[in-house]
Amino acid sequence: MQHKASMNKIAEISIYFWILKILATTLGETVGDLLSMTLGMGYISSLLITGFIFVLILSLQIRLNNYHPILFWGSIIGTTTVGTEISDAMDRTLGLGYFYGSLFLTLCLLATFVFWYLKEKSLRVNTITKRSTETMFWIAVLFSNSLGTAFGDYLTDNLELTYIQGALVTSGVIMIVLLLHYMSKINQVLLFWIAFIFTRPFGATFGDLLTKPFEHGGLNLGTFRSSFITLVIFGIVLFTSRREHYKE
Repeated sequence: MQHKASMNKIAEISIYFWILKILATTLGETVGDLLSMTLGMGYISSLLITGFIFVLILSLQIRLNNYHPILFWGSIIGTTTVGTEISDAMDRTLGLGYFYGSLFLTLCLLATFVFWYLKEKSLRVNTITKRSTETMFWIAVLFSNSLGTAFGDYLTDNLELTYIQGALVTSGVIMIVLLLHYMSKINQVLLFWIAFIFTRPFGATFGDLLTKPFEHGGLNLGTFRSSFITLVIFGIVLFTSRREHYKE
């Protein structure tokens, strides 16, 4: 198993991967709101802080020659936190709104995929060993998580869905992708990236469900308690996944 892990710098795609991805997106949403709103730093200042930490962790991740779970998932959490700040800054600071923000981020993501494919002739994530390929992967992850945040907020703010309804919509898309994975011959790389994108708004709306007050349809746990609870659960799942990995 060690040899297999060394051949790819991305976490093995399993049920643990998707659980950790959803928890990471929830944590990114709650931490982003904690910095920008609860602590009153504002979206631009929060983006600068989280962006600096993200770049630091990601630079360490890219420098390594094999998979390191703490740095990999720290980078994923970083993209979700920065993605939250990017989405909120585009909507509330730049005034683009969630619809046009989502459209802009979609175009950025598609451009990233086109450039990645033209350069590497593949968008697969199970054979990423080169730094140039990994860089493209992280750019795509950052845009997809920013897009997921904007889309999740579009569902609840623009379409006025409750947080539970928003989570049901995005989880419905994820379930369709899961069914297509097992019951169709649709390209698995395409299904992976669709699932990757839509786990972000699912995590975002779940984060809003935890933090928002009762009168807004949330559980009123606040950003600090929600972040702490999510981080503890994330740590437990990551520990369990690593233990199962070494058992194999």
